[in-house]
Amino acid sequence: MAILVTPQTKLLVQGITGEFGARHAKLSLDYGTQLVAGVTPGKGGQFFEHGSHKVPIFDTVADAVKQTGATASAVFVPPPFAADAILEGVDAGLDLVVAITEGIPVRDMVRAKQAMAGSKTRLIGPNCPGIVTPGTGKDSHGGCRIGIAPGYIHKKGNIGVVSRSGTLTYEAVWQLTSRGVGQSTCVGIGGDPVNGTSHLDVIKLPLVAAHFKVPSFVDEPDWPFSQQASAEAVAALHARLRAVSL
Repeated sequence: MAILVTPQTKLLVQGITGEFGARHAKLSLDYGTQLVAGVTPGKGGQFFEHGSHKVPIFDTVADAVKQTGATASAVFVPPPFAADAILEGVDAGLDLVVAITEGIPVRDMVRAKQAMAGSKTRLIGPNCPGIVTPGTGKDSHGGCRIGIAPGYIHKKGNIGVVSRSGTLTYEAVWQLTSRGVGQSTCVGIGGDPVNGTSHLDVIKLPLVAAHFKVPSFVDEPDWPFSQQASAEAVAALHARLRAVSL
């Protein structure tokens, strides 16, 4: 079973009219992701078109959520404005915000995390590859792809992957897939100093112990406290597995 996102998750893309956001919005649509809205201030009323898809664009996240029922967002917004884009998603009551943007000022992210305290919104990233729950179609089509990870390297299964490094995420996933081993959900938590979700946070999610048959953790060796964090994550998972088995 997937965590955080499923093939039914309704996604909006903040920054959908930018080159980077548009490129990956198209790839997500091709993957089968339920992309229901785009947000670009000043371009409300227009449409993002790709093949047979015609995605409405809104001026604000709140308008997009109200009109489409979107519950998750991918943030492809330039660094100076990305923290405000994250908080706009929080204010709109999104369940999940995935910030792809790299280089958000640390002060901005500290402010954003403080403002998010007590909200229901979970932040993945920033500076992350995003999150993928593979589908059952060819090249795992029919799943949910939020971010920039290549969808075709995934395979539906029950291995959970959690990683700080984007490229190592892809390598770990491809090594699994090439051996016929599928994944339930792959989460790239991001490599910036201030991020929204850690390895340990993912392990503490209610569905993880019950539905991740084998978790795979990928970290960066020079990251401060990475060994400690990994050890704590594994210990927490073992505790949850014992609780589930009782």
